[in-house]
Amino acid sequence: MKLIHCSDLHLDSKMESNLSREQARERKRELLLTFERLVSYASDHGVRGILIAGDLFDGTYITKTAARMVEDQIRSHPQIDFLYLKGNHEKDSFLVGLDEVPANLKVFSDTWTKFSYGNVAVTGVELTPENSKNIYDSLVLKQDDVNIVMLHGQEASYEVKNQAETIHIRALQNKYIDYLALGHIHQYKYQKLDNRGNYCYCGCLEGRGFDECGEKGFVLLEIEGRQVKHTFVPWSGRTLYEAAVDISGCRMTGEIARRIDRETSQIAESSLVKIVLCGEVDMDIECDSGYLLKKYQERFYFVKIVNKTRLAVNYEEYRLDESLKGEFIRLLEKAELSQKEKDDVILTGIRALSGEEI
Repeated sequence: MKLIHCSDLHLDSKMESNLSREQARERKRELLLTFERLVSYASDHGVRGILIAGDLFDGTYITKTAARMVEDQIRSHPQIDFLYLKGNHEKDSFLVGLDEVPANLKVFSDTWTKFSYGNVAVTGVELTPENSKNIYDSLVLKQDDVNIVMLHGQEASYEVKNQAETIHIRALQNKYIDYLALGHIHQYKYQKLDNRGNYCYCGCLEGRGFDECGEKGFVLLEIEGRQVKHTFVPWSGRTLYEAAVDISGCRMTGEIARRIDRETSQIAESSLVKIVLCGEVDMDIECDSGYLLKKYQERFYFVKIVNKTRLAVNYEEYRLDESLKGEFIRLLEKAELSQKEKDDVILTGIRALSGEEI
């Protein structure tokens, strides 16, 4: 028997952070297409059920386009069960909007609900402020079943009071769980739960911001007898990367570009890339950020350049310097500014004194 564990698809997400309006619209459509490709994969590979461990949608408001597309995918694949656990970003708007709930859409509630497939039992509950404290005591599983449990929330080693979205991992030990399918964390993580089972955050299907860099995808579960084999399957249409580029010693924009080329040579053109310039630079450095941005915008789907370099200034060298530059540096040394603010002012001032465009 095959199952897919996915979560945090965040369909209908606005995608407005960083992206242009047209790119945001395109990425919004791409999230829907990624889900559609996932269902096609499930159909082609004989997957019996898709476990959606929360946050299928991004918010309470769902466009008709997104809702109808998801409904169509469910109805047009009756051989696949869609086991849907709502997450912290969702309400009942998707289900309320359905004229009739498809027979193959299995939904959970705020009490433990079980769906059985022979000796495989999929059990889940939606955590709320009312049930989160005592929900673990009420979980009763059969020792002889292959038990898959679904939850959505942030893992914690100990109980956290008054936080419904927290999953008390230790309270789930020794409950006959073979695989704990979790949602909420957007990064893949697979770890031992107890002597019998494991728990897994499958991560999201598509990264939406630069706090979600790296490979994204789903987990394919293959159950044979009592064995649960899990495989992470990369699936995102686009990948986000953060590339740290040390430009220490560079004096010209061309040198910086060559460093960037070296650090990003293995990144696909379809990617979204955040280039972070770091290291220690001389205050006479010539760095045309506009040129660099234009250069890499033509190479990648989206690029953002962030300057986190430190300025190498030996203030002792300017204590007796009678030039305008020396007077400027001495004034800055005495100013009540942070080091980062001093660096920014010095670089701007030096460019102005040199007649460069600010």
